[in-house]
Amino acid sequence: MRNLIKQFFGRGGQEYEKVEPIDPELAVRKAINVTGRVQGVGFRFFTQGEAIELRLTGWVKNETDGSVSMEVQGLPAAVDELINRLQKGNGYSKVVTLDAKDLEVEKGEDRFVITY
Repeated sequence: MRNLIKQFFGRGGQEYEKVEPIDPELAVRKAINVTGRVQGVGFRFFTQGEAIELRLTGWVKNETDGSVSMEVQGLPAAVDELINRLQKGNGYSKVVTLDAKDLEVEKGEDRFVITY
């Protein structure tokens, strides 16, 4: 059962694991919105687990329109890698669109959380 849960949710559920903040001069921040079959399939937990593995900070949440939105911050290559992983999904999700926009970096952010 534990393996099934881990397969479904990935490495997520680690809301309080801190990430060492990186130099804001080196970081980028993106607002990302994902549509498709991304709610009810563990996509937020998957996103959180991948972000933590990549040492990213930010947040992810379900939207009322069925999409998932997030803000992600970290080194440019790590943010790009997260976007690639999100497009592939967790095996249960099906991403139809993924839109990303640049934002101002938030200084001092030290975790990636699921918000409600």
